Amino acid sequence: MARVLIVGAGLTGSLCAALLRRETARPLHLTVWDKAGDSGGRMITASSPHNSQCTVDLGAQYITCTSHHAKKHQSFYDELLAHGVLKPLTSPIEGMVMKDGECNFVAPQGVSSIIKHYLKESGADICFRQCVTQINLRNDKWEVSKETGSPEQFDIVVLTMPVPQILQLQGDITNLISERQRQQLESVSYSSRYALGLFYEAGTKIDVPWAGQYINSNPCIRFISIDNKKRNIESSEIGPSLVVHTTVPFGVTHLEHSTEDVQELIFQQLEDILPGLPPPVATKCQKWRHSQVTNAATDYPGQMTLHLKPFLVCGGDGFTQSNFDGCITSALCVLEALKNHI
Repeated sequence: MARVLIVGAGLTGSLCAALLRRETARPLHLTVWDKAGDSGGRMITASSPHNSQCTVDLGAQYITCTSHHAKKHQSFYDELLAHGVLKPLTSPIEGMVMKDGECNFVAPQGVSSIIKHYLKESGADICFRQCVTQINLRNDKWEVSKETGSPEQFDIVVLTMPVPQILQLQGDITNLISERQRQQLESVSYSSRYALGLFYEAGTKIDVPWAGQYINSNPCIRFISIDNKKRNIESSEIGPSLVVHTTVPFGVTHLEHSTEDVQELIFQQLEDILPGLPPPVATKCQKWRHSQVTNAATDYPGQMTLHLKPFLVCGGDGFTQSNFDGCITSALCVLEALKNHI
């Protein structure tokens, strides 16, 4: 049984795992590692420490489907809608720019439920707090080392973490990347920003006419969402939650500052936009060093194969674009490249 390691439990990694399980007849032992404490990647949903049902999306807020992708990836949308993982977004988002033929979807259980759906479908062994440090060739297998625990061997490795993290890996992998591939990987760039989640007590009222709002006139804040309102979920037992996304210039300027200092700056600006906002019972400040891809690897659309036998491939939005359909495209390209080796 071929041992397959997927590094990264975000959308591309979880979808690769699900597609490998569905599309390959050969029995596989699938393992997914992520350096974080939970699945989701940049589609993570955080819970209040006081009530696990009070949640907030710290990364992607909703999914926009274009008419082109509605046809191309229809089966993926149909599956998630049929399972109740997605539903149409009907709540008012002020300042949202809609193009012809686009439609938006929201995840009632939080966007990380999309990743959890695919990981469950895959039947993979999922291990968190596994930070990969080295990849070496050992007897026609990949020996993968991590910060804690013993190295493990795999027949196939799929890397779906942000491209700068791939370039930081040590071991034989550094010599396997060709000069042309390295140039392409180094050309991939990302925007940076912060997200601040605020959790409130049950019964708290946040009296605004919108579920989300794009802000154009603030140097710090770009987007605000009342998350339970965005998902059309009202409950007397679960308090509301709110998320603030900063602008990219603010994120870049404060990238190496402490999250406590950044959180304080966001609070100050939020007070100007929503004066009289009640104090939250808990907060979660998330730094997105690699938020959205601003420049993808153009010569390697969808995936980049680094080694054939044993197989080593990279995928993710660094090879397409930072949205749901970009990750589907990448996962399908990775699957196509893998098919000849399984």
